Amino acid sequence: MEKYKEIKTFDDLIELEHGQIGTESRNKYEESAQMFIVSEMLKSARKEANLTQEQLADKAGTKKSYISKLENGKGNIQLSTLIRIFEQGLNKKIGLTFL
Repeated sequence: MEKYKEIKTFDDLIELEHGQIGTESRNKYEESAQMFIVSEMLKSARKEANLTQEQLADKAGTKKSYISKLENGKGNIQLSTLIRIFEQGLNKKIGLTFL
């Protein structure tokens, strides 16, 4: 616990645990965090639309197993597929922000 004494912000904690921005370990952490966010957004939007994973997969032209992998943060997703799932499957628009 000694190493946490100087931690004042969340950014300090992330840097301590995962390294500085641009390092391999930090990049892996950031990628995992983004995938988690996308998976939770997908799961929430699907439940809000009262759709099962299978129904969403049918509407989006993919497989239930793929939707399940995405919702569990286990799958790699192409942007075109993500857009199709949200727009065709959930009737929602996607907005992207580059930082």
